[in-house]
Amino acid sequence: MDEHTREPHVGDPEHETAANAAQELPLGVRVAAAWSWRLILIGLALAGFLWLVVQVRIIVIPLLVAILLTALLAPVVQLFERNGAPRWLGVITALLLFVSSVTFLIMLIVTQLRNGFGGLARKSEVVWQQFVDWIEGSAFGLSADQLDGFLDQITETINDHQSEIWSGALGVATTAGQFVTGLLLTLFSLIFLLIDGKRIWYWVLGFLPARTHAAVDTAGRAGWVSVGQYVRVQIFVAFVDAVGIGLGAAILGVPLPIPIAILVFLGSFIPFLGAITTGALAVFIALVYNGPVNAAMMLGVVILVNQIEGHVLQPLVMGNAVRVHPLGVVLAVSTGALLAGIPGALFAVPFAAAANSIVNTLVERRWHGGSDPVADFHRTDKHQQKVRYRARNVARLRRKKGTP
Repeated sequence: MDEHTREPHVGDPEHETAANAAQELPLGVRVAAAWSWRLILIGLALAGFLWLVVQVRIIVIPLLVAILLTALLAPVVQLFERNGAPRWLGVITALLLFVSSVTFLIMLIVTQLRNGFGGLARKSEVVWQQFVDWIEGSAFGLSADQLDGFLDQITETINDHQSEIWSGALGVATTAGQFVTGLLLTLFSLIFLLIDGKRIWYWVLGFLPARTHAAVDTAGRAGWVSVGQYVRVQIFVAFVDAVGIGLGAAILGVPLPIPIAILVFLGSFIPFLGAITTGALAVFIALVYNGPVNAAMMLGVVILVNQIEGHVLQPLVMGNAVRVHPLGVVLAVSTGALLAGIPGALFAVPFAAAANSIVNTLVERRWHGGSDPVADFHRTDKHQQKVRYRARNVARLRRKKGTP
């Protein structure tokens, strides 16, 4: 390498010139430049991670749902263990409670819809005829023949685009298949998380360096507590929304108040957005079957309930439970919905709550140094396995000897 192509070293005139030129820049510019390239790398890493999550969302979303359900049902399993009952009995009881609750809600919706289907069909015919009469009236000046011509054009358009319609139907079938796959994956993940969640956690923790086990274990436990608090408080918020809108529908004489209340309860697990969407359904039913005045009153009930949720339940009750500022709750839900739609809005608040607890734990250094929690768990687990193995051997020998 000749002297014209060699790189400058410390002490060389070229190096000193470059260093002097850098020193001429203001300190703020140098700090901003140092932060900029690091933030760009962090942003690229996050973008790559989000892209990967989107590609495997059929796995990620069911797993996240299973984690939320585990946080909800884990106290039932722990209650059985504290009372000396075997863990498998608590897991079975928790699963039965969950499945029976969901089945009850679904059966209630189906029963109510079936009982009111005849009246809905008759009312739909009346409303449709009123709509046709309104179209044929002075508002648009359309005759019955013109209206039939429009309907014929719609039918012809559908026939001309059958291929696109079939493609859409196949897309719906694919989505339904993915839904069933995700449902099964959620169920299996929930079972294994309830049965062996602690072992799974320490297995994941084992991939990290040993010196970080204590800190990450403490922070992860704090985040898990926040997720559990979120799930339990969100059930209370959804219950209040369902009772408020369902009771308002019943008082105003809106048809099917019980299915409306159940749909509001299920939809309210998406903060802010869920109750608004399902409440709009109640307003639409009131508009179709009871007229605009009744619909306006139903709209007032929905707005009142959503104001209570937005200004009292979510900011105060939810914010205090998960230790996230009300503004943080609103921004988390909005950002999640913008980035990932309904799943993003559903998981935004528990993610923000867990992240808040994890960061606070790491910043305040709440963990205790010394022993490795992963090694301690494996040591205790092996000891318990030996104890169970010996107990089974003793029981087997007693059965062979015929002694109780």
